[in-house]
Amino acid sequence: MRIWRLQRKVHSSWLIALACVGVVSGTAVVPTLGQGMFSSLSWLLAGVALLVFVLWKRFAWLLPLIFVAGMVIGLWRGSGLQTQLVVYENLIGQTVSITGRVNDDPDIGKRDEMLLRMNDVMIDGHSFAGKIWISITGGSTVKRSDVVTVSGRLSEGFGNFSASMSSGKIVSVFRPEPGDVAGRARDWFGDNVRLAIKEPEVSLGLGYLVGQRRALPPELDQALVIAGLTHVVVASGYNLTILVRLARRLFVKVSKYLATLSASIMIVGFIAVTGASPSMSRAGLVAGLSLAAWYYGRRFHPLVLLPFAAAVTVLIDPTYAWSDLGWQLSFAAFGGVMILAPLLQRYFFGTKKPGTIRQIMGETVSATIMTMPILILSFGQFSNVAVIANLLILPLVPLAMLLTFLAGVGAIFAPAVATVIGLPAQILLSYMTTVAQYFANLPWALTVVEIESWMAWSAYAILIVACIYLWRVTKYDLRNSNIVE
Repeated sequence: MRIWRLQRKVHSSWLIALACVGVVSGTAVVPTLGQGMFSSLSWLLAGVALLVFVLWKRFAWLLPLIFVAGMVIGLWRGSGLQTQLVVYENLIGQTVSITGRVNDDPDIGKRDEMLLRMNDVMIDGHSFAGKIWISITGGSTVKRSDVVTVSGRLSEGFGNFSASMSSGKIVSVFRPEPGDVAGRARDWFGDNVRLAIKEPEVSLGLGYLVGQRRALPPELDQALVIAGLTHVVVASGYNLTILVRLARRLFVKVSKYLATLSASIMIVGFIAVTGASPSMSRAGLVAGLSLAAWYYGRRFHPLVLLPFAAAVTVLIDPTYAWSDLGWQLSFAAFGGVMILAPLLQRYFFGTKKPGTIRQIMGETVSATIMTMPILILSFGQFSNVAVIANLLILPLVPLAMLLTFLAGVGAIFAPAVATVIGLPAQILLSYMTTVAQYFANLPWALTVVEIESWMAWSAYAILIVACIYLWRVTKYDLRNSNIVE
């Protein structure tokens, strides 16, 4: 009997999923290995050959080999980038001139300095891989996608930044034409929304609508962090899911093709407006694949979709798996919403379809549980009020997005009565800011806890065992978890 099981054929989707787990695992361990150990092209060829062989045969006894194949590919990709990044070591401590493209909206630091994240890096005329974090002084106006030249002393990097520079001096700023058209359209629309809605509510509304968290006042931003509400004001899967579902439901009665086309435009447009951050890369890929599967009458199993999206993103940029907290939290939350939440719903409530409140509460609790080990390991704290705060705010976020959009449109066509048109959004957003600030000011809102990395891994091992138990008890088909419907 056991021999027969080992000889049975395994569906290709599960083989691909296991290979993708191998890719992510291989990429993630590269920083712990010797410099460029697997950078030779022969490793890639060996990994691809092994992958093709297993996908051709598809026997169950070959499952370990397809994981190894994926891991070899991941090791090759990570080692290749690692070899490119080592050149920064020779420049640490030196005064250099850096030219690069600003790949995200600039931040304003605590001392009013401007914080830039740059890629497409050139240092003293030579191209470099990776991303650099830079703080600059002075009153220069820098926007996303500008090509900036900065001079200063290069320091070691942190997180997923290959190097950093503090107190750099702006040498030049070049704004390509037409440049970042989506970013300019966003800023123009945001200026009109500000005519209709006052601060700080307008910043919250724009955070919902276009993921502009960096425009939030510091006090409100901190309140959202403490209340566990940051995820709804960053460019994330939640905002994108709202837009995709809206487009699908509006046009599905006309035709399935029109619904798919409009939702696809929403995905591309939202990513263009917000920028291709790690969380948005994941969200856009997952939403696009789920939408394509829905159009052809199929469903992706979350245990296939999640590893596939993770593998694609780390192959594009291995630093996501090395040290990008946003990428890690994004996938952990996705696992909570798409895997743990429906299992808990089925376990506690049976086959009865959850209403809006119960679904939001279940997804919030599940996402909180799945992200908690990473958050505690990274920040040494977690929010005690996240569940109740999310329950009071999340059901109203789609309405807030709609009212904020209507306020902006009204300000464009009738600026004289913009504040009147924006009044409904003002009232709703005021309620939301009040809730966030109230819960953030509670003395017991945060719990401080410090853990070791092995504790975080142990927590995820326990969660995996719990999900397996829930799946076996409930017999729930996870293919029914779909972010499009």
